[in-house]
Amino acid sequence: MASLEEIRNARLEKLRLLRGRGIDPYPIISRRTYTLAEVKKKFESLEKSDKTITVSGRVTALRGQGAVFFIDLNDGEGTLQALAKKDSTNEFDFFEKVIDIGDFIEVLGTLFTTKRGEKTINVLKWEMLAKSLRPLPEKWHGLQDTEERFRRRYLDLLSSPEVKERFMARSRIVSSIRGFLDKKGFVEVETPVLQHLPGGASALPFRTYHNFLDIDLHLRIAPELYLKELLIGGMPKVYEVSRNFRNEGIDVTHNPEFTTVEWYESFSDAKEQRLLIEKLLRVVVKKVTGQNKITYQNNKIDFSKKFTVVSYYDLLEKYSGIKNPAQITLEELRTHAQKFSITSEKGDSVEKLLDAIYKKTCRGNLIMPTFVVNYPTKALPLAKRFSKNPDLVDAFQLVVGGLEIVKAFSELNDPIDQEERFLEQEKNKAAGDKEAQSNDKDFVEAMEYGMPPAGGVGLSIDRLTMLLTNAHNIREVILFPTLRPKQ
Repeated sequence: MASLEEIRNARLEKLRLLRGRGIDPYPIISRRTYTLAEVKKKFESLEKSDKTITVSGRVTALRGQGAVFFIDLNDGEGTLQALAKKDSTNEFDFFEKVIDIGDFIEVLGTLFTTKRGEKTINVLKWEMLAKSLRPLPEKWHGLQDTEERFRRRYLDLLSSPEVKERFMARSRIVSSIRGFLDKKGFVEVETPVLQHLPGGASALPFRTYHNFLDIDLHLRIAPELYLKELLIGGMPKVYEVSRNFRNEGIDVTHNPEFTTVEWYESFSDAKEQRLLIEKLLRVVVKKVTGQNKITYQNNKIDFSKKFTVVSYYDLLEKYSGIKNPAQITLEELRTHAQKFSITSEKGDSVEKLLDAIYKKTCRGNLIMPTFVVNYPTKALPLAKRFSKNPDLVDAFQLVVGGLEIVKAFSELNDPIDQEERFLEQEKNKAAGDKEAQSNDKDFVEAMEYGMPPAGGVGLSIDRLTMLLTNAHNIREVILFPTLRPKQ
């Protein structure tokens, strides 16, 4: 078998042959009159008319020899077989010399159906649109190295139709969510990716520097605070499809660069948002999959039924064995964490360790759509307390198939309480919690002008795509996931 270098050199020689004939192997213009999908759709009428048409596509297969060649073309939207014959195709001998699988070509011809019933274009003229210099992966095997699949996603898409379909599904998911929110009267907005203070979540940010302003900036960890400033400014229903960045570890559900949709609705609360999420997901699941039930990791999940609601502390008692977790001390919790092989770090609070234990022992057991409610106040410094129990906030997560899909709450709009909770976060940061939230005084000032009661939601596009396409790793649903540079 020829080496990659030998194959590339042979193709470079064909490139020289093309240019030696005065042919531009990468012309500006394509004269295509129909996409291949349109040809298939209108095939009978085009065949009967016997008129010449022009189509373009990548050569994905070559069959035959001597006086006849069958060529499979793919333009990304459809496929079509082409037939080149010595007695009817212009410069047939030259075509035979320079064509390779992977090339983009344009052909002019008439349509006919072969004896085997294959829709085909009879090639009268051909033109090179882009000469490929490297061979494509084998059709039935594709890229075997997982890292290479992610690193060279373009080849992964070419050799694995199911991979391409997964990303087409992702696009439909985002479009469906946008359509749903637009119909509900939400306005799509954009907020800064470069921020003075990283806010809206508990996470370690990426830092960068702006030369002209001579200031440090951070990549956005969440759009939340800016979106809530828009509520203050009189925009009652806003959302953003947001690319976020967190300087965190990489695992099957985390990538440092990820996508969410966040929305905020004035004069609403967490309970109303739970109802909205149920409606939204039923619409999205139906549009993307065509049904109300899906299979994820061999589990049948039904979105048509009412979602379960369960308390955070009740889950911890049930699955971790911690008695009365609301009253546990930090030292007691460190002992429990060790039982589950969870390392306690300097600055970890009770709430942070409880969350780690919850993720290790509870979340994987929640397969059917489940709202987890009633979180400790110190765990969510941007959520509103219950008036009858100020130690808890009116917040929830939605877990499906063991994946956290949504985090949401009734938004804190008391500026005095917000300032106090930011100061508590400052203490946590000073004690060593690198993920503690920043004290954003500008946001507190904005809140002092009056922020309406509101419900806010953050939904993970990546994890929802994992769920609806039965992908078991977040890198399978991000076109270009974060990887180490190839040595």
